[in-house]
Amino acid sequence: MKKLATGIAAAAAAMSILLTGCASTNDQGATGSKGDITLAVFNGWEEGIASSELWKAVLEDKGYTVTLKYSDVAPLFAGLSTGDYDFATDIWLPTTHADYITKFGDKIVDVGTWYDSAKLTVAVNKDAPIDSLDQLAANADAFNNKIIGIEAGAGLTKTMKDAVIPDYGLKKMNFITSSTAGMLTELKAATSKGENVVVTLWEPHWAYAAFPIKNLEDPKGALGGAEGIHVYSRSGFADDFAEVNGWLGNFTMSSAQLADLEDLLFNQNADVEDKGPLVKQWMADNKEYVDSLTA
Repeated sequence: MKKLATGIAAAAAAMSILLTGCASTNDQGATGSKGDITLAVFNGWEEGIASSELWKAVLEDKGYTVTLKYSDVAPLFAGLSTGDYDFATDIWLPTTHADYITKFGDKIVDVGTWYDSAKLTVAVNKDAPIDSLDQLAANADAFNNKIIGIEAGAGLTKTMKDAVIPDYGLKKMNFITSSTAGMLTELKAATSKGENVVVTLWEPHWAYAAFPIKNLEDPKGALGGAEGIHVYSRSGFADDFAEVNGWLGNFTMSSAQLADLEDLLFNQNADVEDKGPLVKQWMADNKEYVDSLTA
């Protein structure tokens, strides 16, 4: 009986150690990690991809396990609101994503603004015969009566439909929505052939360095003014990841830094799918700035 009791006690102790180890692993994510973080990224929005890839690398260097999850706009906000995603770096306010903040704002948290001079644009080839949106309707034939857009659910697309198209009398033009990649393909093809093209775009974007294009003036202000790009998190993220939340709250990036990173990822190395090594290269070249992100 004594041996049996001793055996039961030993088994119980072993089970306790095992359960403690499992709990520790669950609390901290993968073994050796300071925690598992899921970072949500809009499909096709290069500034969001660039900033997310940067933070993935930065946080992994600090001992966290980070997974990027790509999503369209509406599912991304829904996922943040339900806690499926931890944070996202590409929320545009006060205009582009205003409707989503109205819908989900009480379930997600504004961590901070890291870029304050973003704007929605309509761009044409640099040698196009017009310079302003109020000239587009009268010259629609010069652009094959087409405006090339991005994703149907994007805030930019909604702004075009709700404000730009009605304000400038463009309802007779064919507004084509597909994807950011599709828009860029059309833009590249047209400019390489010396053809006129009109696309929906935004700043910051590497396309301004890659293609001979110009923005059409917006005298009616239908596209809205300058916007800030925010980091938003799920509710409770600041409690679960206080260190990371503090870093994100202090995050800023200059136009020159963002343009340089985007150019490396999407222009110079457009065909490279794994952006991780490129981001590491950029981090090494910008060590002082990168170190400041977690100071």
